[in-house]
Amino acid sequence: MSTPNPRRQLKPTDVKRLNRTWRRNTEGRLALILESVTGPFNIGSIFRTAAAFGVETIWLAGNATPPSNPKAQKTALGTDRLVEWHEPVPVAEAVRAAREDGFRVVAVELTGDAVPLHEAKLGGDVCLVLGSEDHGCSPACLEAADSVAYIPQVGRVGSVNVAVAAAISMAEARRQEWASAAG
Repeated sequence: MSTPNPRRQLKPTDVKRLNRTWRRNTEGRLALILESVTGPFNIGSIFRTAAAFGVETIWLAGNATPPSNPKAQKTALGTDRLVEWHEPVPVAEAVRAAREDGFRVVAVELTGDAVPLHEAKLGGDVCLVLGSEDHGCSPACLEAADSVAYIPQVGRVGSVNVAVAAAISMAEARRQEWASAAG
């Protein structure tokens, strides 16, 4: 009797079973505030990644593009229906709403007091804030946030696309939770 090849791609039923196991091992709530993220493809990509990482809520702030935008739908692929989201409000209002919902608010930005993302406390109920493609998080956002973290980069480029930054940040928040649960 031969054993199945462990390196074969999983079938859809196996993927669902694997994802269900990860969901059972995930207690922390994760949310996002997207401040003035206007690129519809970025919005769609962030929503799709947020749905994959179990983000509960996304607050849009400033002049952020809603996921209902037809161009955003091309990359979101309908995943915006899996994540609760709120129409754009001023960023201080979005931060206040996140706190009232029990989230600690961590801006992802380069500031003098920012800590590397992997050293930031991202466990528990955390809301990550990502700012606009051109200017990042506004001064009002940085003032309102509980803390600030940055994504260390060693290459010759000073920044990554906001959708990529969101994905890295969500993955790190989940990684920290899963690592602490295993330890």
